[in-house]
Amino acid sequence: MAPRSTARRWTRTAVPAVVAGVLLTLTAGPAVAEPTTAAEAADAVTQAAQQVEALGEQVHDAELAVADQQAAAAAAAGAADTAAAAVTALQPQVDAIVRSGFVDGVPSGLETMLSSDSADEVLQRVSTINQLTSHTDAVLGQLALAQQAAQQARADADAAAAQAATALADLEAQQDQVQAQLAAYRADYARLAAPLQAQVDRAVAGPELSAAAMADAAAAAPAAAPSEAAGVAIEAALAQLGKPYVWGSSGPDGFDCSGLMQYAYAAAGISLPHSSRAQSGLGTPVSRAELQPGDLVFFYSPVSHVGMYIGNGQMVHASVSGRPVAVTSVDQRGYVGARRVA
Repeated sequence: MAPRSTARRWTRTAVPAVVAGVLLTLTAGPAVAEPTTAAEAADAVTQAAQQVEALGEQVHDAELAVADQQAAAAAAAGAADTAAAAVTALQPQVDAIVRSGFVDGVPSGLETMLSSDSADEVLQRVSTINQLTSHTDAVLGQLALAQQAAQQARADADAAAAQAATALADLEAQQDQVQAQLAAYRADYARLAAPLQAQVDRAVAGPELSAAAMADAAAAAPAAAPSEAAGVAIEAALAQLGKPYVWGSSGPDGFDCSGLMQYAYAAAGISLPHSSRAQSGLGTPVSRAELQPGDLVFFYSPVSHVGMYIGNGQMVHASVSGRPVAVTSVDQRGYVGARRVA
């Protein structure tokens, strides 16, 4: 088969976006040389598949950051409302002071003595005036501070909301970029001959087990789980075998890699973020020799792929666009570690 051009699809400009105060630069890696043979074309498509998945997981990280930023904007708006309520609560006291004439209308000490009938009355009136003056100053001071706090809180809320809106717009653009790269990847993959497609599949997702072997693995894995939660998660993940890879999806009709893990562990009552990189920081790290069914296994550096170990050197995962959820060997290129979350 004559090779088609693929390199043009994998050379692209990084898309920077400020999300939650962090500069995220989405890039799919270095340019791929123009393939001159069918095998080189297959290698280019393999690299493209891994780059697209990495790009998608970066967007998932950005989604988590945007969610945090939106929550911060909501909290700032709540603080602004609280500060405004504090100003409103002080208003009756301010109105009372105005009605009493003790705003720029406090009588002088001489006026007090001249209008008093005795020394005791002078002292009593002076004491009362001092108390009222002190109370007036305190209330007006509180009002000024409350108004200042309300203005600052509202400004903070407006700034946070604007930043969240900008981050969301950037994120949507990044999602569009991933979808475009996925379409390009699918087109290049479709042009490969069947043997070369199989080569790409093995390189990206590992050798897939036969249907009978997958059925045997699905039957045995939950019983070997070290905890009830892990067993439930395994059953939930294996129930998705054959469902399509859908970037950005956590089920129930399709999954990407971190979405499948999120879905499976949600069935066990454990909440995971929709990001392989975020998932790689959870739970307890375990070595390859200590793997137990239910452990999350991670690939590439930085982490951009995740699967679930089910025992006997096998894992279940949503590998890449065009490949359904499947059971494969855990021993494949890019393995970097594992985490136990149940």
